[in-house]
Amino acid sequence: EKQKLIQPTSLKDPKLEKLKETLLSWINNTLKPEHIVAQSLEEDLFDGLVLHHLLSRLAGVHLPVEEMALTSTAQIHKLEVILEELDKRLGLQDSSRIKWNVKLIHSKDLLATIHLLVAMVRCFQPELDLPNVKVEVVVVEVNRSGIKSEVQMEVLTEESNAGSDSVSNTEREDPIEQLLKLEAHKVNTVKQAILHFVNQNMFTMGLQVADMDRQFADGVILLLLIGQLEGFFIPLHDFNLTPVNHSEMIHNVTLALDLLNDTGLQVSSVEPQG
Repeated sequence: EKQKLIQPTSLKDPKLEKLKETLLSWINNTLKPEHIVAQSLEEDLFDGLVLHHLLSRLAGVHLPVEEMALTSTAQIHKLEVILEELDKRLGLQDSSRIKWNVKLIHSKDLLATIHLLVAMVRCFQPELDLPNVKVEVVVVEVNRSGIKSEVQMEVLTEESNAGSDSVSNTEREDPIEQLLKLEAHKVNTVKQAILHFVNQNMFTMGLQVADMDRQFADGVILLLLIGQLEGFFIPLHDFNLTPVNHSEMIHNVTLALDLLNDTGLQVSSVEPQG
Protein backbone atom coordinates (compact mmCIF):
# COMPACT_ATOMS: atom_id res chain seq x y z
CA GLU A 1 0.00 0.00 0.00
CA LYS A 2 1.52 3.31 -1.13
CA GLN A 3 0.43 6.84 -0.35
CA LYS A 4 1.60 10.22 -1.61
CA LEU A 5 1.19 13.37 0.44
CA ILE A 6 2.02 16.87 -0.75
CA GLN A 7 4.49 18.66 1.50
CA PRO A 8 3.05 21.72 3.31
CA THR A 9 5.74 23.94 1.74
CA SER A 10 4.61 22.91 -1.75
CA LEU A 11 0.96 23.56 -0.87
CA LYS A 12 1.90 27.22 -0.41
CA ASP A 13 3.76 27.43 -3.74
CA PRO A 14 2.30 30.32 -5.84
CA LYS A 15 2.64 28.17 -8.99
CA LEU A 16 0.44 25.46 -7.45
CA GLU A 17 -2.09 28.09 -6.40
CA LYS A 18 -2.07 29.45 -9.96
CA LEU A 19 -2.64 25.96 -11.39
CA LYS A 20 -5.57 25.36 -9.02
CA GLU A 21 -7.10 28.71 -10.00
CA THR A 22 -6.65 27.92 -13.71
CA LEU A 23 -8.30 24.52 -13.36
CA LEU A 24 -11.21 25.95 -11.35
CA SER A 25 -11.71 28.67 -13.95
CA TRP A 26 -11.66 26.06 -16.73
CA ILE A 27 -14.25 23.94 -14.92
CA ASN A 28 -16.55 26.89 -14.30
CA ASN A 29 -16.25 28.24 -17.87
CA THR A 30 -17.04 24.78 -19.23
CA LEU A 31 -20.06 24.30 -16.97
CA LYS A 32 -21.35 27.88 -17.10
CA PRO A 33 -24.27 26.94 -19.42
CA GLU A 34 -25.41 24.46 -16.77
CA HIS A 35 -25.11 26.98 -13.93
CA ILE A 36 -22.70 24.77 -12.00
CA VAL A 37 -19.97 26.55 -10.03
CA ALA A 38 -17.01 24.81 -8.36
CA GLN A 39 -15.20 26.65 -5.60
CA SER A 40 -12.70 24.05 -4.43
CA LEU A 41 -10.89 21.20 -6.20
CA GLU A 42 -10.83 19.16 -2.99
CA GLU A 43 -14.42 19.74 -1.89
CA ASP A 44 -16.41 19.94 -5.14
CA LEU A 45 -15.25 16.96 -7.21
CA PHE A 46 -15.35 14.02 -4.80
CA ASP A 47 -19.04 13.12 -5.32
CA GLY A 48 -18.86 12.84 -9.13
CA LEU A 49 -21.36 15.61 -9.98
CA VAL A 50 -18.84 18.02 -11.54
CA LEU A 51 -16.89 15.26 -13.29
CA HIS A 52 -20.13 13.82 -14.72
CA HIS A 53 -21.13 17.17 -16.22
CA LEU A 54 -17.62 17.86 -17.52
CA LEU A 55 -17.61 14.51 -19.32
CA SER A 56 -21.03 15.28 -20.77
CA ARG A 57 -20.04 18.75 -22.01
CA LEU A 58 -16.57 17.85 -23.30
CA ALA A 59 -17.17 14.43 -24.83
CA GLY A 60 -20.92 14.37 -25.36
CA VAL A 61 -21.18 11.31 -23.11
CA HIS A 62 -24.33 10.73 -21.06
CA LEU A 63 -23.86 8.01 -18.49
CA PRO A 64 -26.66 6.11 -16.68
CA VAL A 65 -25.88 7.52 -13.24
CA GLU A 66 -28.03 9.45 -10.80
CA GLU A 67 -27.69 13.23 -10.88
CA MET A 68 -27.28 13.71 -7.12
CA ALA A 69 -25.41 10.98 -5.25
CA LEU A 70 -26.01 11.73 -1.57
CA THR A 71 -24.62 8.66 0.17
CA SER A 72 -21.00 7.53 0.18
CA THR A 73 -21.94 4.25 -1.52
CA ALA A 74 -23.83 6.06 -4.30
CA GLN A 75 -20.95 8.51 -4.80
CA ILE A 76 -18.39 5.72 -5.10
CA HIS A 77 -20.56 3.84 -7.62
CA LYS A 78 -21.03 7.03 -9.65
CA LEU A 79 -17.27 7.69 -9.66
CA GLU A 80 -16.57 4.12 -10.76
CA VAL A 81 -18.78 4.57 -13.84
CA ILE A 82 -17.42 8.04 -14.64
CA LEU A 83 -13.72 7.22 -14.21
CA GLU A 84 -14.00 4.03 -16.25
CA GLU A 85 -15.39 6.05 -19.15
CA LEU A 86 -12.94 8.92 -18.61
CA ASP A 87 -9.93 6.61 -18.62
CA LYS A 88 -11.07 5.20 -21.96
CA ARG A 89 -11.55 8.69 -23.41
CA LEU A 90 -8.11 9.72 -22.16
CA GLY A 91 -6.55 6.66 -23.78
CA LEU A 92 -5.31 5.27 -20.48
CA GLN A 93 -6.03 1.56 -20.68
CA ASP A 94 -2.64 0.92 -19.02
CA SER A 95 -3.51 1.25 -15.32
CA SER A 96 0.14 1.78 -14.38
CA ARG A 97 0.02 5.22 -16.04
CA ILE A 98 -3.11 6.36 -14.18
CA LYS A 99 -2.38 8.56 -11.17
CA TRP A 100 -5.90 8.63 -9.78
CA ASN A 101 -8.59 6.17 -8.78
CA VAL A 102 -12.06 6.12 -7.24
CA LYS A 103 -10.75 5.87 -3.69
CA LEU A 104 -8.37 8.84 -4.08
CA ILE A 105 -10.90 11.12 -5.77
CA HIS A 106 -13.64 10.25 -3.27
CA SER A 107 -11.27 10.88 -0.34
CA LYS A 108 -10.61 14.40 -1.72
CA ASP A 109 -6.97 13.70 -2.54
CA LEU A 110 -5.66 16.94 -4.08
CA LEU A 111 -2.72 15.33 -5.89
CA ALA A 112 -4.89 12.73 -7.66
CA THR A 113 -7.61 15.29 -8.44
CA ILE A 114 -5.14 17.67 -10.10
CA HIS A 115 -3.55 14.83 -12.12
CA LEU A 116 -7.01 13.87 -13.40
CA LEU A 117 -8.02 17.43 -14.32
CA VAL A 118 -4.70 18.15 -16.04
CA ALA A 119 -5.14 14.98 -18.13
CA MET A 120 -8.66 16.12 -19.07
CA VAL A 121 -7.40 19.56 -20.11
CA ARG A 122 -4.60 18.03 -22.20
CA CYS A 123 -7.15 15.78 -23.95
CA PHE A 124 -10.18 18.03 -24.42
CA GLN A 125 -8.68 21.54 -24.48
CA PRO A 126 -4.94 21.21 -25.21
CA GLU A 127 -4.64 24.88 -26.16
CA LEU A 128 -5.31 25.96 -22.56
CA ASP A 129 -2.12 27.32 -21.06
CA LEU A 130 -1.24 25.62 -17.77
CA PRO A 131 1.66 26.78 -15.59
CA ASN A 132 4.55 24.35 -15.18
CA VAL A 133 4.25 23.00 -11.65
CA LYS A 134 6.29 20.55 -9.59
CA VAL A 135 5.46 19.64 -5.99
CA GLU A 136 7.44 17.91 -3.29
CA VAL A 137 5.69 14.81 -1.96
CA VAL A 138 6.31 12.27 0.78
CA VAL A 139 5.76 8.74 -0.50
CA VAL A 140 4.95 6.24 2.23
CA GLU A 141 4.86 2.54 1.33
CA VAL A 142 3.74 -0.19 3.71
CA ASN A 143 4.41 -3.83 2.78
CA ARG A 144 5.47 -7.12 4.36
CA SER A 145 9.06 -6.01 4.72
CA GLY A 146 8.12 -2.89 6.66
CA ILE A 147 7.50 0.79 6.15
CA LYS A 148 9.47 2.79 3.62
CA SER A 149 9.23 6.50 2.97
CA GLU A 150 11.01 8.89 0.66
CA VAL A 151 10.71 12.46 -0.55
CA GLN A 152 10.18 12.95 -4.27
CA MET A 153 9.58 15.80 -6.67
CA GLU A 154 6.46 15.13 -8.73
CA VAL A 155 5.53 16.92 -11.93
CA LEU A 156 1.89 18.01 -12.16
CA THR A 157 2.15 19.75 -15.52
CA GLU A 158 4.86 19.15 -18.06
CA GLU A 159 5.68 20.06 -21.62
CA SER A 160 4.00 17.80 -24.14
CA ASN A 161 7.40 16.50 -25.30
CA ALA A 162 8.60 15.75 -21.78
CA GLY A 163 9.41 12.21 -20.72
CA SER A 164 6.67 9.97 -19.41
CA ASP A 165 8.28 9.59 -16.00
CA SER A 166 7.18 12.63 -14.02
CA VAL A 167 8.78 11.67 -10.71
CA SER A 168 12.39 12.20 -9.72
CA ASN A 169 14.11 11.62 -6.42
CA THR A 170 15.52 14.52 -4.45
CA GLU A 171 18.00 14.48 -1.62
CA ARG A 172 16.45 16.00 1.47
CA GLU A 173 16.43 15.49 5.21
CA ASP A 174 15.17 12.21 6.68
CA PRO A 175 11.76 11.42 5.08
CA ILE A 176 10.20 10.48 8.43
CA GLU A 177 11.15 13.92 9.72
CA GLN A 178 9.48 15.37 6.64
CA LEU A 179 6.43 13.17 7.25
CA LEU A 180 6.02 14.47 10.78
CA LYS A 181 5.90 18.02 9.44
CA LEU A 182 2.71 17.28 7.53
CA GLU A 183 -0.67 18.50 8.70
CA ALA A 184 -2.09 16.47 11.59
CA HIS A 185 -4.87 14.80 9.57
CA LYS A 186 -2.37 13.62 6.92
CA VAL A 187 -0.05 12.16 9.55
CA ASN A 188 -3.09 10.37 11.00
CA THR A 189 -3.92 8.94 7.56
CA VAL A 190 -0.43 7.44 7.32
CA LYS A 191 -0.68 6.08 10.89
CA GLN A 192 -3.95 4.36 9.96
CA ALA A 193 -2.25 2.72 6.96
CA ILE A 194 0.59 1.52 9.21
CA LEU A 195 -1.93 0.24 11.77
CA HIS A 196 -3.73 -1.71 9.05
CA PHE A 197 -0.40 -3.26 7.98
CA VAL A 198 0.47 -4.23 11.57
CA ASN A 199 -2.92 -5.85 12.22
CA GLN A 200 -2.79 -7.79 8.95
CA ASN A 201 0.42 -9.43 10.15
CA MET A 202 -0.59 -9.88 13.80
CA PHE A 203 -3.97 -11.43 12.99
CA THR A 204 -2.60 -14.98 12.81
CA MET A 205 -1.29 -14.58 16.36
CA GLY A 206 -4.68 -13.49 17.65
CA LEU A 207 -3.41 -9.98 18.42
CA GLN A 208 -4.78 -6.59 17.42
CA VAL A 209 -3.32 -3.12 17.82
CA ALA A 210 -5.74 -0.25 18.38
CA ASP A 211 -3.43 2.41 19.85
CA MET A 212 -0.05 2.37 18.11
CA ASP A 213 1.59 4.91 20.45
CA ARG A 214 0.61 3.06 23.62
CA GLN A 215 0.84 -0.57 22.50
CA PHE A 216 4.28 -0.21 20.91
CA ALA A 217 5.77 1.49 23.97
CA ASP A 218 6.76 -1.71 25.81
CA GLY A 219 8.37 -3.35 22.74
CA VAL A 220 6.33 -6.57 22.89
CA ILE A 221 4.22 -6.01 19.77
CA LEU A 222 7.28 -4.71 17.91
CA LEU A 223 9.29 -7.84 18.73
CA LEU A 224 6.46 -10.19 17.75
CA LEU A 225 5.94 -8.24 14.50
CA ILE A 226 9.65 -8.45 13.62
CA GLY A 227 9.58 -12.20 14.21
CA GLN A 228 6.44 -12.57 12.10
CA LEU A 229 7.82 -10.54 9.19
CA GLU A 230 11.33 -12.01 9.24
CA GLY A 231 10.13 -15.57 9.82
CA PHE A 232 11.99 -16.36 13.01
CA PHE A 233 11.04 -17.08 16.62
CA ILE A 234 12.43 -14.89 19.38
CA PRO A 235 12.93 -17.06 22.51
CA LEU A 236 10.68 -15.92 25.31
CA HIS A 237 13.62 -15.83 27.74
CA ASP A 238 15.25 -13.14 25.56
CA PHE A 239 12.58 -10.55 26.30
CA ASN A 240 9.80 -9.71 28.74
CA LEU A 241 6.43 -10.80 27.36
CA THR A 242 4.59 -8.96 30.14
CA PRO A 243 6.91 -6.13 31.23
CA VAL A 244 6.04 -4.68 34.61
CA ASN A 245 8.45 -1.75 34.82
CA HIS A 246 10.27 0.82 32.71
CA SER A 247 13.55 -1.12 32.69
CA GLU A 248 11.91 -4.22 31.19
CA MET A 249 10.20 -2.10 28.54
CA ILE A 250 13.51 -0.47 27.58
CA HIS A 251 15.13 -3.92 27.36
CA ASN A 252 12.42 -5.04 24.89
CA VAL A 253 12.67 -1.95 22.71
CA THR A 254 16.48 -2.08 22.68
CA LEU A 255 16.36 -5.73 21.57
CA ALA A 256 13.86 -4.85 18.82
CA LEU A 257 16.09 -2.04 17.50
CA ASP A 258 19.12 -4.35 17.56
CA LEU A 259 17.20 -6.95 15.54
CA LEU A 260 16.10 -4.32 13.01
CA ASN A 261 19.69 -3.14 12.62
CA ASP A 262 20.77 -6.76 12.10
CA THR A 263 18.21 -7.14 9.28
CA GLY A 264 19.69 -4.12 7.49
CA LEU A 265 17.15 -1.47 8.43
CA GLN A 266 18.84 1.80 9.37
CA VAL A 267 17.35 2.62 12.77
CA SER A 268 20.54 3.65 14.58
CA SER A 269 19.14 7.17 15.01
CA VAL A 270 16.15 5.85 16.97
CA GLU A 271 16.54 5.99 20.75
CA PRO A 272 14.91 3.21 22.86
CA GLN A 273 13.60 5.78 25.32
CA GLY A 274 12.12 8.01 22.57
